[in-house]
Amino acid sequence: MRTYIKKTSVFLFALVLALSLVNCKSIQNANNKQKGAAIGATGGAILGAIIGNNVGGGNAALGAVIGGVVGGGAGVLIGDKMDKQAQQIEEEVPGAQVERIDQGIVVTFEDGSGVYFATNKYNINEPSQNTLKKLVSIFIENPDTKILVVGHTDSTGDAGYNMTLSKNRANSVTNFLKQNGVKSSRLITKWYGEEQPIADNSTEAGRSKNRRVNIVILPNDDMIEEAKQQAGN
Repeated sequence: MRTYIKKTSVFLFALVLALSLVNCKSIQNANNKQKGAAIGATGGAILGAIIGNNVGGGNAALGAVIGGVVGGGAGVLIGDKMDKQAQQIEEEVPGAQVERIDQGIVVTFEDGSGVYFATNKYNINEPSQNTLKKLVSIFIENPDTKILVVGHTDSTGDAGYNMTLSKNRANSVTNFLKQNGVKSSRLITKWYGEEQPIADNSTEAGRSKNRRVNIVILPNDDMIEEAKQQAGN
């Protein structure tokens, strides 16, 4: 069974939130929504999920893409929508590790999971296409979000080559989403090569975790504005 991880951050952007693992039952999302009413921090916890223990000033551009957390009643409404979408992804998309963090969702595909690539390749094979098509359906069903695709590699081989490989893999995912109906205006692509490991590159298990693609789903301006109007913010 895939793990559904839920975390809420009250830390500033430059700090890393320790990850707290919980069960995947949707009823537990209520706690997350309640916390959404009280917080107004930036997206440091989402950064932590994407780049592990490497959060810092050098990732300011990525932090700006992620943006801040909306508090008050609007935050509760956004949290409710994102909880439902996260549960839908976990139920319908095989191989996905789904994390509900602040008011975003981080979907991680490690090497050998639902979206994977052959060694030194960046074309999306048929099993991965089938997985991504399930995500596409959910994205189209939930149009008021922006989607960040982030590519990573392990440290095997040349760093420059790995940077290019992670770029090509991230772009392959982004292009596939566009070609299958996700509006390009919703999509943002980033890549880090071997620079942002989340596990030990000296072991095969660690390298497998570092060969990954993150897909981050965030509320867009329309969702935020609608939530504020509904909440009377």
